[in-house]
Amino acid sequence: MKETLTMAIKNLWSVLAGVGLVFTSLAVVGEDDRRRGLDVAPASLPLYQQECGSCHFAYQPGLLPATSWKKIMAGLDDHFGDNAALAATDRDAIENYLLYNAADHAREYRAVKIARSLYPEETPMRITEVPYIVHKHREIPSSVIKGNTQIGSLSNCNACHTRAETGSYSEREINVPGHGRWDD
Repeated sequence: MKETLTMAIKNLWSVLAGVGLVFTSLAVVGEDDRRRGLDVAPASLPLYQQECGSCHFAYQPGLLPATSWKKIMAGLDDHFGDNAALAATDRDAIENYLLYNAADHAREYRAVKIARSLYPEETPMRITEVPYIVHKHREIPSSVIKGNTQIGSLSNCNACHTRAETGSYSEREINVPGHGRWDD
């Protein structure tokens, strides 16, 4: 009986140590991801990159919540003044990709912050309307953006965020055309 109890306690300690190791490694991986600049997952669907990225920066799905992507995809015939309508199969594939990887479903550092900055009923139609993104850009004078032909508007993420295409929006990687490195 005593041997069985001793063996059970050893097994319990082994299981607890294993669980602790798993949680520790997950925390380290998450921290490592943030250190490596994985703020949002990069846009990875080739169809999305081709169809949407041919007209503008292929915004990562983690920059908006699912409700926003659903509404944007439902209005492609008048997509910010342009007709961006797609074949139904392409539209469905892109929409599914965007919804599945949206900020409110993502685990990356900034995507989570983006989702948390929104009220449940809030459906921003532009990334530049997301409270977290508005907050992060609050100190930039509009003349630096609008008066700069190399930028034009805050929606041109990759004009200043040198690694935006990889999903990294670190302040250390900001280089404003005509102004240089930007520090808060």
